Amino acid sequence: MAPDKQPHKQTFGRELGSPVIFSVIYTVIASAIYICLGVVAGYALGLTPVVFLVGGVMFVFAAMTYVEGSSLHQERGGSTVFARFAFNEFWSFVAGWAILLDYVILLAAAALSATSYLQAFWAQLGEGAIEGVLIVGILLYVAVRNIRGFSNTRSRRIAILVVADIVLQLALIGLGLIFLLEPGTLVSSIELGSSPTFQNLIVALGIATVVSTGLESASGLSGEVSVGRSGLKRLVTSSSLTVIIVYTGIAVVAISAQPVIDGQTALSTTYKDAPMLGLAAGFDQQWLAEGSRFVIAAIAVVTLIAAANSTMLGLSRLAYSLSTHRQIPSALGRLHPTRFTPWVLIVIATIVAIALAVPGDLLLLLNVYAFGALLGLTIAHASIVRLRITEPDRPRPYSMPFNIKISGKSIPLPAVLGMVFSALIWISVVWTHPSARWVGFGWMAAGLLLYFAYRLSTGKTLTRRVTVPREALRGEVSEVEYDSILVPITGSVLDDDIMQTAGRLAAEASEEDGFEGEARIEAIWVTEVPMSLPIDARLPEEETRRARAALARAKAVGEEYDNVQVDTARARGRRAGQTIIAEARRRGVQAIVLAAEEPTRITGGALLGGGHSSDLVIGETARYVLLNAHCPVIVTAPSAGDQAVSAGVPAEPDAETPER
Repeated sequence: MAPDKQPHKQTFGRELGSPVIFSVIYTVIASAIYICLGVVAGYALGLTPVVFLVGGVMFVFAAMTYVEGSSLHQERGGSTVFARFAFNEFWSFVAGWAILLDYVILLAAAALSATSYLQAFWAQLGEGAIEGVLIVGILLYVAVRNIRGFSNTRSRRIAILVVADIVLQLALIGLGLIFLLEPGTLVSSIELGSSPTFQNLIVALGIATVVSTGLESASGLSGEVSVGRSGLKRLVTSSSLTVIIVYTGIAVVAISAQPVIDGQTALSTTYKDAPMLGLAAGFDQQWLAEGSRFVIAAIAVVTLIAAANSTMLGLSRLAYSLSTHRQIPSALGRLHPTRFTPWVLIVIATIVAIALAVPGDLLLLLNVYAFGALLGLTIAHASIVRLRITEPDRPRPYSMPFNIKISGKSIPLPAVLGMVFSALIWISVVWTHPSARWVGFGWMAAGLLLYFAYRLSTGKTLTRRVTVPREALRGEVSEVEYDSILVPITGSVLDDDIMQTAGRLAAEASEEDGFEGEARIEAIWVTEVPMSLPIDARLPEEETRRARAALARAKAVGEEYDNVQVDTARARGRRAGQTIIAEARRRGVQAIVLAAEEPTRITGGALLGGGHSSDLVIGETARYVLLNAHCPVIVTAPSAGDQAVSAGVPAEPDAETPER
């Protein structure tokens, strides 16, 4: 029976661009202020503004890393995707599992803080059973919204909220500088080494990195939004400036409102769970204190719920990525039958977040958060540095500035600095903070045990890249993974032949192995870029049009076969053969199907590069692929008569024979 060809319901369109990504990032930026300002102030005391400034600089480094990585490999998953292509599946899992811990903690912290801000309207809303009911209600609401999926309407609502929150934060900074700022009071409380201690300062720096989780959440939308090169640059600039200005400005005003007295600030005691209410209480003007209190509380609650939604969005995308690559059991990544969201993991994350939030220990949550955030950031930065070495010629819609040449490779200094700083702070947090150390390592140990047991039980190595079909995650077919077949297409009449060849091979492999899962064909259009042009030079419109049409045709032909899914992509390189080999290795394909030229007794034509004179010329590109591929290569071509040539061997019409 032919597979259902009805289009799947889409909950997010590629027409959305950088404003949507900025909105997702900012909701977590804002929530970081509402959640962790009091805890950071308790550790950093008078140096709280400096800690937030350093956190803002680290965010700038992280923003460059995540935007370059997400534009380079447009797959859902953030740092786990970067690590997959830079290193292997094991390190990809380590990054993903660490970020999962952060997502769950941030869900719990956002719900807990929201109830604390609701106390501005009625004190009992943040106490006892009522608080517990509100926490459960908020997290259940977030779970339902994310099972339903991310929509255009939801993105517009978030954008409106972002504008309102930015206006509020800037207004508070302005009013605070006018009515609250006393530089002498800020400086007089600082005694570095004792108030605050170096140990507490390091912990505060680790907690301040909560802001970077917004980048992970936004990177989960890779491949679902359309953002040009200029849009990516604006995204990095706008998000970085926002973090530095808002983060640092609010910290200055908040410490001015509740100054450090005898080694303590009310931000970390009276207002620990709702520190922005402490800022409002610092105004001497009654009308300003009361008015700002209610406005802050209202926007804080809505922003924290939106941040929880953004966090769950990132968690669901990451869970899908881990499931499809057999890094966690596919049953955990089961997709909803109509919404196509990983509802099982969303439900599990919600239950765990409720269990963490109900006790009301925000300090413990944020201490453990620093463990996962810093580990994930370190791996993300390291991955981008390595990708500059292993994939130097791959097109980068965004490439971070400030690079140095080492052995002919362009090494990004922001990523190097981010990696070093994150690693050092992570080591310091682990060394000095027992709760972060034991809970963090316990979480990672449990994850690695799951990973080892699951991988080895399914006969897979710890580093091999495999893929589970989407239909398996929807429970429609048996849970089977297939390595993909790579098919470079050229826009010629031979494209249908090679797609049919690949389709038959994929369908037959499924039948022969007794599986009912969907095999995958990866059709790519390769553009050879002359050495006289930069590798990311703008392509002529005609080239783009031909590529899109050819890829659409290839997808239609390949998916005529039962249990076959066709993914399409475009790749650039200096030589077609080298690019095909690089893509095959990067994607971990099982086979390559190529189109050769017509057999001739003269030098080959232009389709695959021409080449040496021979009775059966297959072209320079095909020859290179045959000699260098890591997997079987099937070369097909119609003859001048009624025959076909497969890997240089005469055969029946449309026949295929593996070369290797």
